Amino acid sequence: MNMRNIAIIAHVDHGKTTLVNQLLAQSGTFRENEAIQDRMMDSDQIEHERGITILAKTTAIKYKDTKINIVDTPGHADFGGEVERIMHMIDGCLLLVDAFEGTMPQTRFVLKNALENHVKPIVVINKVDRPNADVQKAIDEVLDLFIQLGAPDEFLDFPVVYASALNGTSSYDPDLSTQKHTMDPIFETILKYCPEPKCDPAAPFQWQPALLDYNDFVGRIGIGTIRQGKVHVGDTVTDICLDGSTHDFKVMKLYTFFGMKRTEVNEVEAGDICAIAGYDGLNVGETVCAQKQLNPLPPLRIDEPTLQMEFGTNSSPLRGQDGKFVTARVIEDRLYQEAQRDVSLRFQRIPNSERWTVSGRGELHLGVLIENMRREGYELEVSKPTVIIKTIDGVKCEPYEDLQIDVPSEFVGDIMETLGNRGAQLLDMTDNNNISRLTYVIPSRGLIGFVNNFLTLTKGYGIINHSFKEYRPMFNKVVGERNIGVLVSTSNGPATSFALQKVEAHGTMFIVPGDIVYEGMIVGEHRYPVDLATNCTEEKPKNNIRSSTKEMMIVLKAPRKNSLEACLDYINEDELVEITPTAFRMRKRILSTPERKKYDAKKKAEKAAMENNN
Repeated sequence: MNMRNIAIIAHVDHGKTTLVNQLLAQSGTFRENEAIQDRMMDSDQIEHERGITILAKTTAIKYKDTKINIVDTPGHADFGGEVERIMHMIDGCLLLVDAFEGTMPQTRFVLKNALENHVKPIVVINKVDRPNADVQKAIDEVLDLFIQLGAPDEFLDFPVVYASALNGTSSYDPDLSTQKHTMDPIFETILKYCPEPKCDPAAPFQWQPALLDYNDFVGRIGIGTIRQGKVHVGDTVTDICLDGSTHDFKVMKLYTFFGMKRTEVNEVEAGDICAIAGYDGLNVGETVCAQKQLNPLPPLRIDEPTLQMEFGTNSSPLRGQDGKFVTARVIEDRLYQEAQRDVSLRFQRIPNSERWTVSGRGELHLGVLIENMRREGYELEVSKPTVIIKTIDGVKCEPYEDLQIDVPSEFVGDIMETLGNRGAQLLDMTDNNNISRLTYVIPSRGLIGFVNNFLTLTKGYGIINHSFKEYRPMFNKVVGERNIGVLVSTSNGPATSFALQKVEAHGTMFIVPGDIVYEGMIVGEHRYPVDLATNCTEEKPKNNIRSSTKEMMIVLKAPRKNSLEACLDYINEDELVEITPTAFRMRKRILSTPERKKYDAKKKAEKAAMENNN
C-alpha cells in the first residue's frame, strides 16, 4: 500500500488538533452517522479543558488508496521534546501558522527541528477567516524564519495551503472567497510533496521507538516507524540499549493506528508506524533489530529536565480526610507509572523520608501531573518549583529562556520594570496598532511566579510565550521569590466571621467563614513584607454584656480564590501546597508557630552574618 508519514507542528493554539479533526472527518474514516467530537485527538480531560495537546497522538487515514499516518504534536514548550523525537518517525510535516498571529516562539522551535532533520514542511496558513488576519504578512514571516534558520535553497520554495480548520475549509488561493468545505487541497499537497517512507522491506527488521505508552496489562509500549523488514507477533527480537548492551525479547503485542482506534495486528511491514509491547525495559531512542542482525540507528536525544519540585505525603492535620491514596507506597507507584510513559520526567526518593524530588520540563509539565493525581484521588504536598543548576566547565549554570510578550502599549512600562527586576534582558521591541511585542532572554527562575502577576499587570490582555534556550552562568540575584508577607493561622478548627472581621483588616483573605483551618496554614496575604500570625477561629464571647453594635451584621470582603497553578507560583521556599481531591491549601513547612519563629530568627541571623562576612 502507498504510505505517507507526516506530523502536524505549530505554536500552541494555532489549530493543530482542530485540523486533524477535519482531516479525519473529511477522509471518510468515520461512518456518516458516527458522532465526531471537537478536538477528538485530545483524549485527556485536562487537554479538553485547557485546549492544549499534552502528549503526542498518532492516527491514520486513507485517501485515494494511500494510508497517511498523522502524528498530532504538542505545541507548548514544556512538551517540545516530543516534537524533536517525532521528527525521526516521519518524512514530511504540515507547519501551521495563524494568519493573524504569524510566526511565534514555538513556530521557530518546531521549524528548526524539521530543518535539522531535513524534513521539508508544507505550510498551512490557518484561521484565514479570522478578523484582521494578514495572510501575506504571515507568509512573509514564515519565509523570513526559513532564512534565519538557514534553510537550504530548495526548502525556500515551500508549498502553501490556506485553510480554516474550524470551518473545515481550504484552498490553494489566499483569497477568502475561494475557501470551500473540503480538505482536498491539503490531502493533494501531502501526496505531491511528502515523500514515501525511506525503507527497505527486504532487509532484516529494524525499528526505533520515539514515543512511549503504558498500560497495566502489557506494560511499556514503544511507538515508532519500522525502518526496514517486517515483524510478527511472537518474533524474538533484540533491543540494543543506549549503553550498547543487548536484550532479547518476544513481541507480545503489535498495534497499528487508524482513525481513533489502536488496532491489534499480527504483522507490520516497513514504513508503517506501529506500537510494540513485550519488554518493560524498552526506552526511547534504542534500536530493536532482528536477532543476530544487529544494526543500531543513531540514538535520539531526550530533553533533560530543567525544573524540579519536592513531592511528599500529606503531613497536615487534615491528612486522609479527603483522598483515597495517601501513603508513600501508592504515591511512589503512581510516579513510577508516569515515568514509564513520560521520558522527560524523573523522580528520586529523598533518603529516610516520605518525599521525592520530581523533575520535569517546566511548570506546566509538573502541574499537569499534579492535577491528574489530584483527580485520581491522591493526597500529597508539593514545594515551590526550582530550576535545576548544572556545573559546566566548573561554572554553575542555570537554564535561560526566550520570552515573547504581546501587550497593549499602555502596559509596557510596568512589564519592563517587573521583568528587569527578574533578570530579563530586552532584545527587541516593536509596535503595531498600539500592540507592543517585547522579546527577552530571561533566567527560567525569573518566570516562576510571573504568569499570574503578568495577567494582573495587563488586566488579562497580555499574551506570553516562552521556550527553553540554553544554560548560562547563574545570574547573581534572588529572583522569583514573593516579596510580600502572609497571614498564618495559629489555631485549629472552623474559621468564624467574628475572627475574620478582625484579620481581614491586615490584608487579603483566602478563606471564608466555615472553612477548616489549622496551625501553620496560610489564610491570607499580609499587606506588609512580613508574616503575621493570626487567630481565625476566635468566637464572640458568650456573656451577658450588651454591645452597642450587637445588631450590626458582619460584612466580609470576598476572598481571593487561588487556582492550583496560582498556589504553586505564590509560595516561597519555606512553604508547601497541600493538595487533595477537593481542595488545595497553602501552608508553612513548619506548622508550629513557636518553632517557626525560632527557625525564622535563625535564618535571619545566618543571612546577616553572611552579609557581614562579604
